[in-house]
Amino acid sequence: MTDNAYFDLEDFLFKERAEVEKALGRSLKYLDRYLPVGLAKPVRDAVMAGGKRLRPILCALVYRKCGGQIGPAAYDLGVSIELIHTYSLMHDDLPCMDDAQLRRGSPTTHKIYGEEIAVRAGLALIPAASLQAIRAIRELGCDEKISQSILIELNCAAGAGGMVGGQYLDLMAEDLMLDSDKLKNVHRMKTGALLTTSLVMGGLAAYASEDKITGLKKYGRAVGLAFQITDDILDETSSSKDLGKNPSDGLLDKVTYVSIHGVEESMRMARDLSDEAVGVLREAGIESPELNAIARYIVERKL
Repeated sequence: MTDNAYFDLEDFLFKERAEVEKALGRSLKYLDRYLPVGLAKPVRDAVMAGGKRLRPILCALVYRKCGGQIGPAAYDLGVSIELIHTYSLMHDDLPCMDDAQLRRGSPTTHKIYGEEIAVRAGLALIPAASLQAIRAIRELGCDEKISQSILIELNCAAGAGGMVGGQYLDLMAEDLMLDSDKLKNVHRMKTGALLTTSLVMGGLAAYASEDKITGLKKYGRAVGLAFQITDDILDETSSSKDLGKNPSDGLLDKVTYVSIHGVEESMRMARDLSDEAVGVLREAGIESPELNAIARYIVERKL
């Protein structure tokens, strides 16, 4: 797999998702002992509800590309990020947030188990993610300095300076007319932080050079923003049935890239960010047809 022209991304993602699902199964089995009574099933249902699994795939891929020996532990590290991502979706769907009825084509956690259980189950995934990361770090044999760096990276991306902060700004921005720069800041925190951290954690675990880590951060920020712009385009141009979620940001009167720039200009912006992501990898000396193809996939996907 050295030539982009012959790289089969669909086959790659299919095989990688299978490894991620196995790792999620291992993770939930491990975490069962730590979850409060009554939360194990809603947590399991939410975590195993499907999805692109892009974040853990990116973590394991970068670990391999930066010289790590790929194996189950690399995917175990990646799913710690997926646990945080699942928490964010569970809380994003709550009545006090987006009040979503569907997620990935199925009823949301609060619709099945009630709002209190959904809140508690989501919150339980935050320390669970750190426990999972610690377990994976030990399996990978990372030294103390790298282990600390990985845990700091995960929790900073999940917290007030990252995804949680982005959720808060997103909620406060409803019915407000944000400009493009402020909207970019919201999405760099809410969507981009965890995606970027997926790459950085994989690189750190493989003892990647500082230049490579910097390149991975730049790639992640560009791809994360492209991902959100594409989500805005899909929200505008697809039905709830096609997307598997309801309501869309448009129905919630949120400011989106499409509401500011229109569909055509938003598509151009997403493509430019995809090109930027590929370029920064080249500058960092990271040869990866997989990462190049993922940057393209993010702006060309239909769901």
